[in-house]
Amino acid sequence: MRQEARRFFACAVFSAALLCFAAHAFAQDADRETTSPKPSIIQADPSQALLESGFRRLYELDFQAARSDFSAYQKAAPNDPIGKSAEAASYLYEQFNAKGVLSSEFFLNDDTFLGGVNGKPSQNENPQFLQTNQMARDMAKRQLKLNAHDTRALLAITIADGMESDYDAIVQKKQFPALGMMRQAESEAAALLAADPNEKDADVALGMSNYIIGSMPGYKKAFLWFGGVHGDKQHGMELMQVAASDGHYLRPFAKVLLALASEREHQNDRARALLAELAMEYPANPRFARELALLDQQQVCCKR
Repeated sequence: MRQEARRFFACAVFSAALLCFAAHAFAQDADRETTSPKPSIIQADPSQALLESGFRRLYELDFQAARSDFSAYQKAAPNDPIGKSAEAASYLYEQFNAKGVLSSEFFLNDDTFLGGVNGKPSQNENPQFLQTNQMARDMAKRQLKLNAHDTRALLAITIADGMESDYDAIVQKKQFPALGMMRQAESEAAALLAADPNEKDADVALGMSNYIIGSMPGYKKAFLWFGGVHGDKQHGMELMQVAASDGHYLRPFAKVLLALASEREHQNDRARALLAELAMEYPANPRFARELALLDQQQVCCKR
């Protein structure tokens, strides 16, 4: 009995020692947790959500709501020229929507695709776009004077000059000023991709310019060739595919352009796949569903 009691006493002492050691270790850990600095957690910029939602609303054709988000973003990030470029895009996209520019009726008709929208240039002026776009360009230029490799500024000015090229050619029917602005956008897009190869939104400007110039009649292309302006339809579609797959803000826009270009090139399966993706991603935009229905109707008629 005495031996068992001694054994019990020894076990009790040993258990108590373990408990004391554990309590001491726990206290030390707690002290370390309270005194040692915790690793910092990088939070995502909440203002970016405004930019994302603004572009989504833009592609849903809710232009007022898009501009509200873009204005809020500009207040949250006043030094980022993308906010002003996005606002300018909303005015031009709204005009394109009203004029039916991003439709098969416009794209498949050479008179409109190469000649521009109906009406006189004076009737189609868009001063809100021009003013806002110039503000975006000026902001980007100021940033680029401080840092020639500022990717946000390069993206903003590429978008600004690319949009003004489209405006000059399609809305104002000023082909030569449009080509000059197009070449400028191409140069800026190349600089952007050199600074950051992942900025695939730049390929929208490069792709569209190549495709439009490549679609011109032979005599016009020859004339432009001597002026140092070149275009290649196939290369243009390849660049638009890159932007449609890996772009960010302009990815849906690149998909629309590529789908309509594919219809022009009689690549209807490719066009249908792109339109189906857009209709599913943006169900609030009736144009995507309408273009998809028109293409399906056309294919049914061809099979009869």
